[in-house]
Amino acid sequence: MEEFFRVALELIEASERHEVYRGEECINLIASEGLKSPAVREMLSLTMDLESRYAEGENDLRGHVKKRYYQGQKYISVIEDCTTELMKMLFKCSWADVRLVSGTHANLATFKGLSMATKSRKMVVAPLSAGAHISHDYTGLAGMVLGLENIEHAYDVERMNIDPDRSAQIIRAAKPGIVTFGGSLFLFPHPVKELSEVAHEVGAYIVYDAAHVLGLIAGGAFQDPLREGADFMTASTHKTFPGPQGGVVLADLKDERMEKAIKSVQYAIFPLSTSNTHLGRLPATGIAALELKIYGEALAKQTVRNAQTAGQYLYENGLKVLGERYGFTMSHQLAVDVREYGGGKRVSEALEEANIILNRNLLPYDDQNNRENPSGIRIGFQDVTRRGFYESDIKYLCDLMLDVIKGRRKPEEVRKDVIALRREHSEIKYGFQSIKEAIEHLQKSLKGI
Repeated sequence: MEEFFRVALELIEASERHEVYRGEECINLIASEGLKSPAVREMLSLTMDLESRYAEGENDLRGHVKKRYYQGQKYISVIEDCTTELMKMLFKCSWADVRLVSGTHANLATFKGLSMATKSRKMVVAPLSAGAHISHDYTGLAGMVLGLENIEHAYDVERMNIDPDRSAQIIRAAKPGIVTFGGSLFLFPHPVKELSEVAHEVGAYIVYDAAHVLGLIAGGAFQDPLREGADFMTASTHKTFPGPQGGVVLADLKDERMEKAIKSVQYAIFPLSTSNTHLGRLPATGIAALELKIYGEALAKQTVRNAQTAGQYLYENGLKVLGERYGFTMSHQLAVDVREYGGGKRVSEALEEANIILNRNLLPYDDQNNRENPSGIRIGFQDVTRRGFYESDIKYLCDLMLDVIKGRRKPEEVRKDVIALRREHSEIKYGFQSIKEAIEHLQKSLKGI
């Protein structure tokens, strides 16, 4: 019993220390981690009863609640329908499903549903080595769980992008049921428009994994997959989309072909892969969508601007930043080859000692079995942008990183400056500071209409 109590006390203390460490003392450059506004955090705290509730059931072709198998749903159904409508309006589409609990879950349901609809096990995907998410790959969800056969897009390492001409040949030869775009190391818009015709020509559905760039898409600063020919867009809701952890699938119900696919994806969501849909996140997800509707364009543009500024500055100061010929990035993230400085493992761990948090990352030309010490690091700028970093702040942050990477100062010396810089940016921008502020904005806006 004594050991049980000791571990419980350690859990509480570690949780408290984490909130200070990562929430107040570190600069976060993890490309897959978003930052919630005070209003989104408050909405989460106000809806704790939802955390304990279930809402199993079926949705209609608008994405609205159609049938539920539990009682006590009258407000839960309104909450889900409103969140769905906000996402549909934000992304200008006619169908959405917000019941997914993560981006990987969104991929699971979409890949499963479309493989059933097409009766095909073939899926053309970006190579894992070139930035695709593990859920797309034969070694992950797509292959090991769903049993799909992966055929890889042709990839141009210099451009850090899919090669549309060679991929068109691959799609025509393979005749897959699904063609995917998007990924985790995602610097430039993928050639959806260029390959949509050939994908549809062979009967494939296009799935665009927007997990990393959903907020940039909402802000009009990246690409618009559903208008460029994608049939489905899957995403998580906690990266550049700054909401609570969760997932979403979006699509346009245009014709019988899409109706068939949407029904199949809905079946893959429930009953095949969902029971508890983690309802407590939905109101906060809706508030995050509201914030992006109002502030999303400015946030997205500044995020990309900050990433490009960092790319140029690090390059000018001797680092090998990939995509140099194309402006380094058009998204929120950079890929940097740090082999000259000991590799991704050494550099990411040294930066962690300085309280700069990012991740080591395989680059397309790496030995894919050398995951422990790849050549690269991946740097994301969505968190610092929301904390109010502008170009001058980014350059100073890059100087601190260069001090560590090049060994000009010890990480523990740099850490003091990192903490000071972090504390200069304590207010979260591009969002509401409270639910009261959000309500007042909505009321004022409605009166002016």
